[in-house]
Amino acid sequence: MLYLFYFFAAISVIAALVVVSAKSPINSVIALVVCFLSIAAHYILLNAQFLAMVHVIVYTGAIMVLMLFVIMLLNMNTVVEVRKPVVTRILAVVTGGLFFLVLLAATRSGLSTPVPADFDPGIGLVKRIGMSLFQEFLVPFELSSVLFLSAMAGAMMLAKKDGTANVNLPPSSEPNDSRA
Repeated sequence: MLYLFYFFAAISVIAALVVVSAKSPINSVIALVVCFLSIAAHYILLNAQFLAMVHVIVYTGAIMVLMLFVIMLLNMNTVVEVRKPVVTRILAVVTGGLFFLVLLAATRSGLSTPVPADFDPGIGLVKRIGMSLFQEFLVPFELSSVLFLSAMAGAMMLAKKDGTANVNLPPSSEPNDSRA
């Protein structure tokens, strides 16, 4: 199990480095998908299957589709690299080094943390989350669903054009204006 952790950790770090260093934005997005999938594998190793699936659906699915649409809309064919001043680059290296030292210290202290004796192996399972959601948090869950439903209805009402019946029709089916 420890070998799987180190394997997925290495994939995460390498993919994150490729995200930052890739020249093409498409390659960067593909590396980000690989990084997100390896993080989802970490969640599975931690016995948090629900969190892993939500991570795959939300980040690897929705966020990556959004990023690809932005890349396609911006049409980033040319490489534009702005040269930063020397002071900014030096400060960036110093800040990155300090951040690395903080991560190193956190990892060092985290490796010596003992596992609690009353660890529950079923804590991240979908069944336990569902039972907690529909027993302890039923009222907030239902209130949030009503809130989201009313927000969707409000967004549709705001998007609707006043006085027209063909709001959702494609542009070719809009009525022709004979005055033009």
